[in-house]
Amino acid sequence: MSLTYLPLLSQQRNLYRLPPSPERFQAYLRLLIDTYSQDISLPLGAMNPMAKEHVPAFLDKLIELDADAIAATATTTVQGLAQIGDYQVTLVVSDDLKGGWTNRYTSDFNYRFRQQAYYQRGWIPVILWVSEEYSSDRIGAEVQMAIFRTAYVHQHGSGKSLRDLLAQEAHGMAQARITQPQLDKDDLDYTRMVLADRQDSTDMPTLIAALYGDRAAHQLGYPCLGLSPNAGLALAVAQAQTIAAST
Repeated sequence: MSLTYLPLLSQQRNLYRLPPSPERFQAYLRLLIDTYSQDISLPLGAMNPMAKEHVPAFLDKLIELDADAIAATATTTVQGLAQIGDYQVTLVVSDDLKGGWTNRYTSDFNYRFRQQAYYQRGWIPVILWVSEEYSSDRIGAEVQMAIFRTAYVHQHGSGKSLRDLLAQEAHGMAQARITQPQLDKDDLDYTRMVLADRQDSTDMPTLIAALYGDRAAHQLGYPCLGLSPNAGLALAVAQAQTIAAST
């Protein structure tokens, strides 16, 4: 197994030095797609190439923090711990704040559970969301979570049911020591009760409502389950803590 880190933050930042125009979009396509094979060249599909000033400002903060170096160290640290094949790891900025074509909930779902196209090409993209704040520790944890998630899928295959998805995230969270999101005990117990009879569900409305709560379900026109924001992910964190305590 070989994990290598490819720094791409500067390339993403340089794209926004062009004015928002067809020229910028074409420059983005040249980064994304190989001219000869017409296949994915770099895993930058989560980018918003026409983003406004808040995205380059976010990238400037990451570059000042030396996020690429942090991510490279995090990648090296888990070398040999995640039993997978040869992959390149990289950070990708996604505009969930003002990006008209990026819905945070569906994009986050695809990022966590539908990355096979990238895995097949030897990529592990690690998304950093523009709406959030990132410390050095959090960047490292996000990188390791993405790697352990890939290892889990490599071993168990892509999950379909809610039970599968929660198990995937819980195992990755346990290894990467992810502790967020969290709910208080009563809310967590309520979430566990609501989702107990939905563990075999595979339909997108139920999965979105279960993982991300009523706010996400309402936004997408799905039936609500009476759950707090990110309730299912918080349940995965609780499962991860149980896994960590038993090892």
